[in-house]
Amino acid sequence: MSAIEQKQVTADEAGMRLDRWFKAHYPGLGFGRLQKLLRTGQVRVDGKRAESNTRIAKGQTIRIPPLGVELPADDKKNAKPKSTKLIADDRKAIEDMLLFEDNQVMVLNKPAGLAVQGGSGLKRHLDGMLEAFTDRKGNKPRLVHRLDRETSGIILVARTRQAAQELTKAFRHRNTRKIYWAMLAGVPKPKQGRISTFLARSEGEERMQVVRQGDDDAQHAVSLYSVFEQSAQKLSWVTMKPVTGRTHQLRAHAAHIGHPIIGDDKYFNIENWELPGGIQNRLHLLARRIVIPHPSGHGTIDVSAPLPPHMQQTWNLLGFDASDYDPEADDPDEELIRR
Repeated sequence: MSAIEQKQVTADEAGMRLDRWFKAHYPGLGFGRLQKLLRTGQVRVDGKRAESNTRIAKGQTIRIPPLGVELPADDKKNAKPKSTKLIADDRKAIEDMLLFEDNQVMVLNKPAGLAVQGGSGLKRHLDGMLEAFTDRKGNKPRLVHRLDRETSGIILVARTRQAAQELTKAFRHRNTRKIYWAMLAGVPKPKQGRISTFLARSEGEERMQVVRQGDDDAQHAVSLYSVFEQSAQKLSWVTMKPVTGRTHQLRAHAAHIGHPIIGDDKYFNIENWELPGGIQNRLHLLARRIVIPHPSGHGTIDVSAPLPPHMQQTWNLLGFDASDYDPEADDPDEELIRR
């Protein structure tokens, strides 16, 4: 792309953060580069300067300067069409991930290692695979939130624009309950707690760091945690609930309290710590459960995902049993933690 473009925000994009809009349309554009374009006023919304966390509205115009990135995600003109076999393979893979579906929603169990959206050097990702479910009118299921590539577990997908709007609204207004399971190094004290910090992306890195309120790009992040079981003082099975939804929030918060998630190649920060034998050095973080109002306005979606194979192996090795966990009694509870 060599010229300035102006793009209009569609109805189903209303309410998105500006940085996420760019991630969806231009997956090859790095976060640091986008920040620079925003700081220098080259990216504008309705002619005005904007920030990465600006919420966009239907009909607004986004000014896009020359980006120097490859094919945008929504520009398929020069893209090689997928073969019938690849479409069938993608459809089968998505069907194997299904935990729940109806005519408005799909709830998937994303395996660790599968990227949710495209990026530099990525040929296969969940967003692209969903094209296999495009209907005759050209409507493709829409992602309404994300998981890190190495995090496994629950991903919500909207099958209609209206469902996407309602689910996005529920996330934005925090009318949803998201529970994660993690294996941490050591045992946090106290065994139930609330972590509240400000996070910002490290300059030039794909990771977050704890910063002070008022620092550039600082965003308030709150997480709850509760230790369910432990293996001596070496490891602990912890449930975590992100109250806010910042990038890498749980991973950064676990490291911040001195108990990083095992297998985390970005945030594990304990020197000379040895992984117990038989445990795979892979991220032990599962998006375990989601509870969210159904986009139809009737009822609630309440779905849980099983442990991925590498985490199940660890649970078996330590003698932990996932069936011992009672979500109604054992999920982190803000009222109990505040007492």
